[in-house]
Amino acid sequence: MLCRRLYRPMRWMFLLCIVYMHVYAQVPPKWELRGAWIATVGNIDWPSKPGLPADRQKAEYVQLLDSLQHLGINAVFVQIRPAADAFYASSQEPWSYWLSGEQGKPPYPLYDPLQFMIEEAHKRGMEFHAWLNPYRAVFNIRTSKVAANHITRRSPQWFLAYGDKLYFNPGLPAVWHYLTGIIADVVRRYDVDGIHFDDYFYPYRIPGKEFPDQLTYATYGHGMTLDDWRRHNVDTVIEMIHDTIQAIKPWVKFGVSPFGVWRNQSRDPEGSQTYAGQTNYDDLYADVLKWLRKGWIDYVVPQLYWEFGFRAADYGVLLDWWARHTYGRALYIGMALYRVGGRGAWSDPDELPRQLLASRSYPQVQGQVYFSASVFYRNPLGFDDSLRHHFYRFPAIVPPMPWKDHIPPASPKLMMITPAEKGFTLWWENADTTNKVKSYVIYRFAADDAKPDFNDPRHIVAIVPDISSAEINHAMYHFTDTTAVADMNYAYAITALNRLHNESAPSAWLNVWPRSKFEYRLHENLYPLKNISMLDYRTPVPAHIPTSVNMNLWQSSSPSRKVPAFRRPWWRILIPWHKSGQ
Repeated sequence: MLCRRLYRPMRWMFLLCIVYMHVYAQVPPKWELRGAWIATVGNIDWPSKPGLPADRQKAEYVQLLDSLQHLGINAVFVQIRPAADAFYASSQEPWSYWLSGEQGKPPYPLYDPLQFMIEEAHKRGMEFHAWLNPYRAVFNIRTSKVAANHITRRSPQWFLAYGDKLYFNPGLPAVWHYLTGIIADVVRRYDVDGIHFDDYFYPYRIPGKEFPDQLTYATYGHGMTLDDWRRHNVDTVIEMIHDTIQAIKPWVKFGVSPFGVWRNQSRDPEGSQTYAGQTNYDDLYADVLKWLRKGWIDYVVPQLYWEFGFRAADYGVLLDWWARHTYGRALYIGMALYRVGGRGAWSDPDELPRQLLASRSYPQVQGQVYFSASVFYRNPLGFDDSLRHHFYRFPAIVPPMPWKDHIPPASPKLMMITPAEKGFTLWWENADTTNKVKSYVIYRFAADDAKPDFNDPRHIVAIVPDISSAEINHAMYHFTDTTAVADMNYAYAITALNRLHNESAPSAWLNVWPRSKFEYRLHENLYPLKNISMLDYRTPVPAHIPTSVNMNLWQSSSPSRKVPAFRRPWWRILIPWHKSGQ
C-alpha cells in the first residue's frame, strides 16, 4: 500500500516531466513577432531619468536594444509621445520632460532621439513602432510644469480635466484633425514601421465621477446616445489616422494594444466569458472589433495581463476569445512580464512560459509583446533564460501582412563563399530592382540534405538587415557565419525580405566542403590533388574580388568532377590544364 501511495505521485511527476520535455523540444515558429514595449512616461524603461546628457541617453538605449536582441526580440514599440509632448524634433509639440528634465527644453547636445532610435533598431533587424498616446495631455495637473508652447496653453478650450490629468476632448472635430496631423508629421518625416496606440482612449472610469463632456455632447451628439457618440468620436479618429497613413506611406502598419476585455458576455453575447469591472466597449469607448472588421487597424495586441484561472479575466478564456475575433488581421498577445515573480500564480516560474506556449497553439496568434523592456534586465524567475535557450532559440521573421503587400522581392544572387578566420564569409548581390529589399535570410543545411526545409528555423543562421549595404562596395553584401563547424559539409542559400517581410525564393546553392573530405572526394578514381581550396565556387566570380586556387598536380591533366547539389543541375569543379607542379 505504501509503495502504491509513493508510486502515484511519482508517476504523475514523471508524466509531467515528459510533457515538459516534449514542449520544450518543439521547434519555435519561423514566422513570429517577438516584441517589447519601451515606455518613456515616468522613465519606466528609457531613459533611466530625465535630463541625462545625450551620449548617456544613447548609450542606455543601445544597451537596451542589445539586451533585447540577445533574447531574440525582433520588434520594439517605443513611446514617443506620452502626454502631448515629443521624443523627437517637433514644430507642434514641446520636448518631453522625461527626456530633457524640462518640458520644451531640447536634449543636450542636440540630437533627434526618434531618428537615432529608429536607426539603431533597424541596424539590429528590428521593426520600430512609434507609440503615441492620443488623448492624454497633462500627466498630473498639480505637479506637471507645462511649456509655454504646449497645446494646452495654445488651445485651452480643447481640454477637459478628469482626476489629476488633462485630456483632449475626444468630441471636438478640431481635436480629431490635430491628432491626425501629429501622426501625419511622424509618418512623413521618419522611417517608422508602425504607428501604435495603447489602451488609453477615453480614460478609465473614476468611481463617482463622470467624464465632463456633456456640453460637447449637447453640441455634437446629433441624436446618438452618449455612449454611442463617444464610441463614434474614437472611431472617427482611428479611421482618419488609418486613411492618413495609407495616403502617405501605405506600408506603415497601424496597430492598437487595447485593454484585454472587449466586452463581458453578460452585456453582449459576442463578449467573452469574463467579469471585468471595466471594458473597452462600455467604459473606454474603444470598439476594437469594429476597427478590425473595417480594416482600420493592421494588428491588435490585447493586454492579457492576468493568469490562468483568474475568475474575472482568465488568460486562457481571453486568449481563445481574441483568437476567434481577428477578422483576418494580425493578433499578437500582450504579455505581463512585469508581473513575473509577484504574488499568487506569478510566483510560479512556469506561468508566463505556459502562457507563451498556449498562445502558440492558436494559428491566429502571430507573436507576443512584453511589458516592459527594462524588466528583462532582472531575468525574472529565469524567464530570459527560457526565451534565449528554448522559446526564441532560433531567429524568427515578423509575419507578413498580405493585405498591405503580398509581392516578394527577386531572389538574391549568392556569388561565392570565402574562408574567414572563423567560419565562412558569404558574398551576394541584390537582384531586386524595386529598392524594396530590407533584409536577407541566411540558410545553412547539411550538404547531403536531399529535401531542405526552408520553413524550419533551425536552418536560419542569421537575418541580415539591408543597412549593411552602406559598408559594401559595388553593391556586394557579405556575412560571416562564425557558427560553422570546421569538419562539416554545408550548403548555403539566401533569401530576400521586403519591408513587409514577404520572402523571395531562395538563391542558387553554394556548397562548402572541409579540406580533408573534399580532397577525398576529388581523389576518388581521379587525379590526386593537394592543397586545394575548401570551397565549391560558382562561376563567374566577381571581377573585383581577387580569387586564387593553389594546388599541386601530380601529372599533366585536365580533370573535371561533378558534385551534386540537392538534385538541382550539377555543379562542376573545373581545373584548367596545367603542367605538373605548382
